[in-house]
Amino acid sequence: MSLSNKSVVVTGGAGFIGSHLVDLLAKEEPEKLIVLDNFFLGTIDNLEQAKKNYPDIIIINQDITDFKSLKKILSNNPADVVFNLAVIPLPTSLEKPEWTYEQNIKMTLNLCELMRQGLFGTLVQCSSSEVYGSAVRVPMDESHPQRTMTPYAASKLATDSLAVSYYETFGMDITIPRPFNNYGPRQNDKSYAGVIPLTIKRILGNQAPVVYGDGTQTRDFIFVEDTAKAIIDVYLSKNTRGKTINIASGKETSIKELIELIMKLMGCRLKIKYEAARRGDVKRHKADTSLAKKLINFSPNTELNKGLLKTIEYFKRKIS
Repeated sequence: MSLSNKSVVVTGGAGFIGSHLVDLLAKEEPEKLIVLDNFFLGTIDNLEQAKKNYPDIIIINQDITDFKSLKKILSNNPADVVFNLAVIPLPTSLEKPEWTYEQNIKMTLNLCELMRQGLFGTLVQCSSSEVYGSAVRVPMDESHPQRTMTPYAASKLATDSLAVSYYETFGMDITIPRPFNNYGPRQNDKSYAGVIPLTIKRILGNQAPVVYGDGTQTRDFIFVEDTAKAIIDVYLSKNTRGKTINIASGKETSIKELIELIMKLMGCRLKIKYEAARRGDVKRHKADTSLAKKLINFSPNTELNKGLLKTIEYFKRKIS
């Protein structure tokens, strides 16, 4: 399979992972490349590189919970594949749980229904490792118990189940990559930011890095460009249909170790500040990626040190 003659839509394409996916898709020279985003978190600046590589890119400010408007767009732009990365993130669900859940469900349901109506051919539905909750065994494979700890996680589990139900009931061409903890350039650094951009920004502002809880909680960090490539490979491999596939490094890093590493790379000598643990914070994550290796020959290319250096340099340029 190839993307060179395909019409491609990316929802949430101006966001963190979405924009890196769009960058790689632009290099594949598809027949048409469309980004749908309501810019809740995404920014038009995230698409600057893609616009250079693919001048004919179509960028539409669109909330995909609006079924009629979405149907009109897809009717006017028949697509071979939709990569769905549109999402209301975890921190928002701690403040607006009902809205987050409803929005995430509605976005996926709209796409599944429009696909059932024949408006596009394949749905690549992006999941989240948050559906597992904290690890009850490691490494965590795709059959790991799903014990959601936040409304966000519950919404992602529900959207996964929804996509699988359309695959099973209607025989639709659907696959579900499930990324673990992504980091890298363009990661959101504002209200709903992750630990890495927040730590980098604090150090650049000569503020002490913060650990929530005792710092022993672990994550499986994967560089965003590795995830973007894997998502494309999941689409290109027909043997992934109807399956959910972990995308991760397979390595476990504690939050305290992570922050100490960032401090070392940035030459920071400030003392770490400890604050109360956050709601819904999973205790342990470490993925089993054997299914991804089997189906798409997946192997991440970016070690944590290298990826963090790229991320630090990005935020230095952004803030300067």
